Amino acid sequence: MYCEGAALGSTPIVVAAGFAYFAIMSSKSAQSRALNAPRQEDLAREEADLVRSLAQSKIYQDYERAFSETTGLPVSLRPVESWQLPHRGKRHENRLCALMSTKSSSCAACLRLQQRLSDLARREPRTLTCELGLSDTAVPIRTGERLVGFLQTGQLFRKPPTEAQFRRVVRRVAGWDVAIDKGRFKQAYFATKVLSPRQHDGAVKLLCIFAQHIAMVSNQIRVQRENTELPAIARARQFIYENQGEELSLGQVARAVNTSIFYFCKMFHKSTGLNFTDYVSRIRVEKATNLLLNRNLRVSEIAYEVGFQSLTHFNRVFKKIKGQSPTDYRAQLASV
Repeated sequence: MYCEGAALGSTPIVVAAGFAYFAIMSSKSAQSRALNAPRQEDLAREEADLVRSLAQSKIYQDYERAFSETTGLPVSLRPVESWQLPHRGKRHENRLCALMSTKSSSCAACLRLQQRLSDLARREPRTLTCELGLSDTAVPIRTGERLVGFLQTGQLFRKPPTEAQFRRVVRRVAGWDVAIDKGRFKQAYFATKVLSPRQHDGAVKLLCIFAQHIAMVSNQIRVQRENTELPAIARARQFIYENQGEELSLGQVARAVNTSIFYFCKMFHKSTGLNFTDYVSRIRVEKATNLLLNRNLRVSEIAYEVGFQSLTHFNRVFKKIKGQSPTDYRAQLASV
């Protein structure tokens, strides 16, 4: 259940059963969604690809580093549709959130809130506060009427926590049937960053300013791509995305977009900056990182689900891209 709370400065607050985020609802009829689903999927894929380019840009990385070092908070740039915990693995990730994310029920709650955030935080910053009392902020990045993604920060308290609040939180977590180490839980709870309402509003304003800058950069990237990317390459990206779980070859994709292998290979590298094999591997590994959040799935199951034909190959490619094996990556997610 969600209920509207009192506004904090310029930030309306929504309380949710899980961790916290900013939002605004939008709805369409089931018939319209069905008719528009293919186009919406294409747009979501385009925006996710654009956000990946933005996240790798020097301007964003410089801002992320400056913001985190100044505030002590994590900040993430994420696409509208995302099934990955936004602050997972960040340098300033909240220890309490990291601890709770190792529990399947609380992890699932966070991912549901992520979807809730995508539905709500579309036109202005909003806040969600979870039952543990932590707040998270999302600021939409828009170019005109087009929503590109979100800048997101938080995992904080807006006033110092008390022993009484902690006892209530422990009882609440016990009601979720989640086993915790109370000592570690308490230490992480009271180590949570605290910002005053004024400091919180200041951090949100910084995100809003940078969101406007990122929107201008994203528009420049989009225009540049539209002027340089051939239709065949755009179709190839779509084909790879839709068939990433299957065995894919360079010749197969070239035939799907009606080009010769030589021409396709040359133009694909020019457009993406990656050769065909590396591009497909990155698409698959990105999906695998999301699936690794589900601890009920074995690494071998994930490898075949995302399109790798052998576990050995998956482990080698994953380590090359992420710098560690899938098993080590999952263990890092489970650590505080």
